[in-house]
Amino acid sequence: MTKIITFIAVLVCGFVSAQTNYETGMAKGMQLWSEGKNTEASATFERIASAESKEWLPNYYVALINALASFQTQDKEELKSLLNKAQNALDIELKKDSQNAELLVVQGLIYSGWIVSDPMTNGMKYSGMANGVYAKAEKLASENPRVMFLKAEFEMGSARYFGQDTTPMCEQIAKSIPLFENFKPATPFHPNWGLDRAKEVSAECK
Repeated sequence: MTKIITFIAVLVCGFVSAQTNYETGMAKGMQLWSEGKNTEASATFERIASAESKEWLPNYYVALINALASFQTQDKEELKSLLNKAQNALDIELKKDSQNAELLVVQGLIYSGWIVSDPMTNGMKYSGMANGVYAKAEKLASENPRVMFLKAEFEMGSARYFGQDTTPMCEQIAKSIPLFENFKPATPFHPNWGLDRAKEVSAECK
């Protein structure tokens, strides 16, 4: 994967009754994230994670925000810091549930971040790890649109690097779009991102 993964964060709204502290904090974090305030959003989710140890979503967003931010910097030290923060947050939740496909997708993004930062040094090591984690996610949730899309996009990047045909990956990415469009997150805070990027990459295929 050689391109920055972008997305539009879900805006949380529609709560007409009193929110719990957790819901209020999550809504605030999502709002900050949608405004592009990654550092503030990450810090908000970190605080929620500390207070709500039984909830996996706060650390999920700490990991996701920092993993995605790593694709937007050329500073090696900043990139290392972002990816390490992402990994530390993700590890907490993977130790609780290693069968969560949404967490595994973020793990794949972290591995991709290391590859993009230095393909010659990190490509061989992390490519195999990324393929493995996406394959595991696919076994757990083959119809999850983020699993299908990000696995195909990663494989497309590898195929392009080695001059291979990307048609099979393009087909999978096209297949993921209706899955995105019909996906219903369990709550307003559950993962619901990736459609715009999938459409963008699918258009590039054509």
